[in-house]
Amino acid sequence: MQYKLTSEGERRLADFVQGVGGVLANKKRRESFACYAMGLLGDGDRKSTEPIAARACPDPEEVDALHQRLLHFIGKADWSDVDVRQYATRYALTPMTKHEAVDSWIIDDTGFLKQGTHSVGVQRQYTGSAGKIANCQIGVSLCVATSREQLPIDFELYLPKSWAEDPARRLEAHIPKEVQFKTKIELAIDMLRRAIKANIPRGVLLADSFYGDVAAFRREARKLGLDYAVGVSSNIAVWQVDKLGNRSDRIAVEEIAAETRRTSRMVTWREGTKRALSARFAMRRVVPCHYDGVPASKREAVWLVIEWEEGKKEPVHYFSSLPLETTRKQLVRIIKQRWRTEQAYQEMKGELGLDHFEGRLFRGWHHHVSVVLCCYAFVLAEKSGAFSPSGAGEALDGSEQDAA
Repeated sequence: MQYKLTSEGERRLADFVQGVGGVLANKKRRESFACYAMGLLGDGDRKSTEPIAARACPDPEEVDALHQRLLHFIGKADWSDVDVRQYATRYALTPMTKHEAVDSWIIDDTGFLKQGTHSVGVQRQYTGSAGKIANCQIGVSLCVATSREQLPIDFELYLPKSWAEDPARRLEAHIPKEVQFKTKIELAIDMLRRAIKANIPRGVLLADSFYGDVAAFRREARKLGLDYAVGVSSNIAVWQVDKLGNRSDRIAVEEIAAETRRTSRMVTWREGTKRALSARFAMRRVVPCHYDGVPASKREAVWLVIEWEEGKKEPVHYFSSLPLETTRKQLVRIIKQRWRTEQAYQEMKGELGLDHFEGRLFRGWHHHVSVVLCCYAFVLAEKSGAFSPSGAGEALDGSEQDAA
């Protein structure tokens, strides 16, 4: 994410901040946003309100007053996270999509490690960020991506039942009455609906098996007009479908994987910094066997994609609703877009202080994340504007050209 601003870049940053200020529609909020955003974009090991105020004030006697203003702006001020995030999204999408279209949407989640028990939503829970159960908050995110860039556009804090159903904790964290317990799946669907309503350019929906295993998640994606390519667990049962539409007996996807390994083909989806990124893939047309209220005869057939990565004992499985004519290589490229989300998380945490928020309030968490998303959007827009399109549209090396 590192990008050195030129004088023209500084002018664009001032215009961007002014644009967000227009959404905030309040002079004091505009000033506080500008100060907080500059604090996140600038140097400094910690990017929470107190050190941001200290770095912004040359007069030590004014630091406390600025600190209090920033605390109010982030923790309590009544401004719309949705409106601010959508302004930043539209700002970044213009240069980002100048030379290539959005091709995927990615749902994922990340952990915010915490000490103590008072940060809103914190509890001991599994987070992929640490690879274990840890004391943390969990944020569910939606990113939109082209083949080269990925833009986080929305975030929701997962509020466990230990918080959502505890009146004392709700009062302590100023959790609004309308905010009730929702699963991560429900939070993800809420963000998809917002993005559709905002007319964000659509792409294939990607997610890991936590989301992909849930039939309601896949079904809602289709209702919203989205194709998907999502991870699924090996024990999910399906019917295989032949070219005439006939179905086999019920079978687990892990059994299909065992049967198809010998007929899998090598696909290279990207040239990495040290080597080409490739693995073996097989594809079968299947219908999931889960019961979701839809008669089996009317359920949609999807691709089952099976990946064998070198050095791994077990394959990875995906369901994809992409059309029949989608080639193996096209499908693999789309699926592999999801892994870049972790890089976006690392950049926002390492450079923009995504996980530095020290407040305990529900609104404060979302306001802090909104400013981080704005900063990320601006830097990505600068990078996209500086990107030379000469290499755009180049085919990635690979060994697979046939139709799936």
